[in-house]
Amino acid sequence: MGFLMWAIIIVLFVIAFVGLVYPIIPSVLFIAAGFLVYGFFEGFDSLTIVFWVIEGLFLLLLLGVDYATNLLGVKKYGGSKAAVWGSTIGLLIGPFIIPIFGIIIGPFVGAFLAELLVHKKNLKDSFKSGVGSLIGFLSGVLAKGMIQAIMIIYFLIVVF
Repeated sequence: MGFLMWAIIIVLFVIAFVGLVYPIIPSVLFIAAGFLVYGFFEGFDSLTIVFWVIEGLFLLLLLGVDYATNLLGVKKYGGSKAAVWGSTIGLLIGPFIIPIFGIIIGPFVGAFLAELLVHKKNLKDSFKSGVGSLIGFLSGVLAKGMIQAIMIIYFLIVVF
């Protein structure tokens, strides 16, 4: 039974990391599901209120990092709020239009088109906003990946 439990938990954690590059997958829910699977199989005694509070704080940090990296990336390169929204929309639909590469191209194209069409910026400035959104996205993936890894490591420390 222990093998089945850990196999399920590992699959859930892997899906959570896939969610870093496919943002339609709610990564943190899969991490929490892994915690719950453990609790249902082994009992919730080791998953104390302190554990859940700390993991909840990491969840808030994840959400903040996700928003801040995109915003800072676009703003640093001269982008507007429209570029941030365009980047977000591109991030969500890009992977469906161009699998694998759409996750990188989508935010860039979204920010670029938002600046070009909404704010009537020139090609150079629109391109800079697109680059900023891409840098923000990639920075966010890296930061969120580290936070998710910390969440999982903390869980493993608690249960072992």
